[in-house]
Amino acid sequence: MADPARRTLTTPARIPAAAVANLPGMGDGGQTRQAGADPNEDPGQDAPPGPGGPREPRGGRWRLVARLRGHPLLGSAVVLVLLAAAGAVPVVLAGSEDAPSCRKLPAATRALAGDPAAATRALDPGDDLARFDAVRELLVYERPCGDGGEVLGRIVDAATRATGVENPHTLAQARSAFAVAAALNGVELPDGMAPGVARMLAQYVVDQNRYTDSDDGAVLPAVPAEQARPDDEGWTTYGRFLAPGEAHADFEHTRPYSDIEADPEELIAELARDPEAFAILYAAERAWLAYYLERLDGQGRDPDYRPEPAGDGYQAPVTYWVDSDLEHMAERVGALMKYRARYARDGTVPDLTAFDAAVRRHTPGVYPAHTAQVTTRPPMAGITARHPARVRGDLMDARHQLLGVVSAWATARKVPEARADAMRQAIDDRYVRALWLTV
Repeated sequence: MADPARRTLTTPARIPAAAVANLPGMGDGGQTRQAGADPNEDPGQDAPPGPGGPREPRGGRWRLVARLRGHPLLGSAVVLVLLAAAGAVPVVLAGSEDAPSCRKLPAATRALAGDPAAATRALDPGDDLARFDAVRELLVYERPCGDGGEVLGRIVDAATRATGVENPHTLAQARSAFAVAAALNGVELPDGMAPGVARMLAQYVVDQNRYTDSDDGAVLPAVPAEQARPDDEGWTTYGRFLAPGEAHADFEHTRPYSDIEADPEELIAELARDPEAFAILYAAERAWLAYYLERLDGQGRDPDYRPEPAGDGYQAPVTYWVDSDLEHMAERVGALMKYRARYARDGTVPDLTAFDAAVRRHTPGVYPAHTAQVTTRPPMAGITARHPARVRGDLMDARHQLLGVVSAWATARKVPEARADAMRQAIDDRYVRALWLTV
C-alpha cells in the first residue's frame, strides 16, 4: 500500500467566523438575500423626461410635420404607409428567426426506458470506450420533443440502476454510469432529464464522492469487484465499507489525447438547477453519512483498517481516511448549497422560496445513524434506500443537518468528545470551504 501521507488532502485554513456568518446557508436557514440596487448606479440615468417632454431640435423633423399639417391627404397617406411598414416588420423577423424544431426520440430509443437490460447494453461503452460515441449520440438531445427529456432520464436510470437494493452493480452497469457522466459533461440537459441523471449519481454515491480529478492512472471506466477489494491492511482506493462482489465506476478514468472525461462535480452543477434532482442528490449524501457513521467503531475509526508501521518512521493517523471521506461528503453538500445560492442570485432560480418548497416535496426525510455499530456491507443501491425519519428543523440549513446527525450518533455511541469534535470540525471546515470558494 502506498504511504497515506502521499495521498494527503490539503486541510483548508480556518475561515473567519464573521465571514462564515455572512455566507448563504450558514446560520440563516440557508436563505439567500436578493441583491439590492447597484450602489454605484446613477439613478438619474433612467429618469423620465420632464413634464414638457424632451425637446426636439428644430430641423428636418419639424419642417416635415409642418408640411404634413398643411396637406391632410398627404399626411394620411404617410400614416398608412408607416402603419403598413410597422405591421410587416414582425412578420419578416418571425419568418427569419424561427426557433429550431425539436427532435423526436425514435421508438426504439423510447423502448429502452422500460427495458433495463437493453438500456445497459445501449449505454455500456466497453472497457476500451469503443461505443462511447454511440452512447453520446443516444443521450445528447438539445431539444427533444414532448416528454423526450424525461424519457432520456429514465433510460439513464434504467441502464445504471442495480436490479434490486440488495444486488450489487454489475460491471456493465458501472461502465454505463461512467459513460453517462462523460457524455453529459458540459451539456445543458433538456427539461425533465435531470432527475433520472441524479438517480444515477445517487446509485453510485460512494464512487462519485471519491472523484477529485481525471487521472491517467485510472485505466478503466469501471473496475470489477476483485480489483476494488481491500488490501491486507484493509484499505482500498475505492472507499470504505464496500459490498463484496460489487463493480465500481471510476469517474477519474481518462485517456491521453481523448476528450472523454467524466466530471461528477460539473454534472452536479447542472443538476442542481432542478429541485427534484437537487433533492435526490442531497438525500443521497445524507443517507451515506448515516450509513458511514454507524459502521465506525466507538472511537470513530474504520474497524477494517489496520495499517502497518511505516518504514520511514512517519505514521499517518489511523482516522486519516475516515476524516477524508467525511470531508468529501461535506464538500458535496456544500457544493449543492453553493449552486442554490448562485442560481438564486443570477436568476436561474427565479423564486427561491418555491424552489425550496419543491425540494422539500421531493425529499423522503432525514437519515439518523443507528445507535449500535452495524457490521453489514450492503451494495451502494441500498444506501439511499434506507428508511427515512421525519424532517426536523430547516431542511435547507445543511450545516445543521449534517452536524446534528454526527452529534446524535456520537452521543449515543459514547464517542470520546475530542474525537467527536474532530469529526465535526472536519465536516464543518470542508462544508464552509465549498461555499467560500465560489459564493
